[in-house]
Amino acid sequence: MKHVACLIVVLLLCGTAAAQNYGPPAGTLVIAGGGSMEGTGIIERFIELGGGAESGRFVIVPTAGGNYDRAGNVRAFDEEQVLSGWRARCVANVTMLHTHDRTVADSPDFVADLDQATAVWFNGGRQWNIVDSYAGTRTYDAFHAVLARGGVIGGSSAGATIQGEYLVRGDTRGSEIVMTDEEHHQTGFEFLRKTAIDQHINTRNRWDHIIPVIEQKPHLLGLGLSEGTAVIVRGDTLEVAGNWMVAVHDNTRGYHPWEKPYFVLSPGERFDMDNRSWLPRSR
Repeated sequence: MKHVACLIVVLLLCGTAAAQNYGPPAGTLVIAGGGSMEGTGIIERFIELGGGAESGRFVIVPTAGGNYDRAGNVRAFDEEQVLSGWRARCVANVTMLHTHDRTVADSPDFVADLDQATAVWFNGGRQWNIVDSYAGTRTYDAFHAVLARGGVIGGSSAGATIQGEYLVRGDTRGSEIVMTDEEHHQTGFEFLRKTAIDQHINTRNRWDHIIPVIEQKPHLLGLGLSEGTAVIVRGDTLEVAGNWMVAVHDNTRGYHPWEKPYFVLSPGERFDMDNRSWLPRSR
C-alpha cells in the first residue's frame, strides 16, 4: 500500500488529478501497435516529446523481451544492442533499465536514472514480464512520476498493452489467450486508465479479439492498434499517428446488427475518450 500512497501524493501535487478520467493528469503517452516504426514519424514524435535528442533523458525498458531464457536461466540484455537504434537517432542521453528481481526494482539505486528521466520507452515482447519485474515496486512509482513531471511514456506491442488498465494477452501460457485467469497478470500499469489495449491487429488479424474483453468489462474503452500506428494521448484526448488504423471498442455506442461492435480512426483523427466523441483534426 505504501506505493499506492506515494502515487496518490504525486498526483495530488500535480493539482489536476481529478481533471482526467483516462489519460495521465500530466505528461504524454505514445502507444504503438508494433512492427516497424520507420517512416511513420512515431519515434521522432516520441523523441521530440521527451525533450529532444540532445536535451532529453531517455530510459529504454527491454524487460518484455523476457526475464528468463527457454532453459530457465536469467536473461541478460546487451545494453549496446538495446540502445543502438536510439543512438543511431543521435539521442545523447539514453540508458537501459532492466531487472528480473523485484527486490532490485524496489531499490533507490535502480531508479536513479528514472528519477531524472524525461522519457521512458517499453520495448515489445510479452507484457507479463514487465508486470513480474516492476508491479508494486519503487520502479512502478517512478514510471508514473515521469508523467507527473510532464514527461512522456511510450512503447510498442507489449510496450503498448502494458500502458492500459486491463492487461490483454497477459497469460504466461501463450499470446493467443486474450483474457487470462492468472490473477497477477490481469492488470496493466494504468498510464491510460479505463482501457484495454491490443496490438498487431492488422498483420495478425486481431480486429475482433478484444470484443469479449469489452463484453465482460463494459466500463473499458478498447483500443486495437495496427502495426506502424500509434495513439498520442494527452489528458483524455488521443490522436492517431503513423500509417494505418486504430479500432475503438466503445460499449456506450449503438451498433447495427450487421456492424462490428467497434469503429476505426485514421491517422490525424482525434477522439475524446471521456465524452466518447470525435474532435476536429489538429491543424
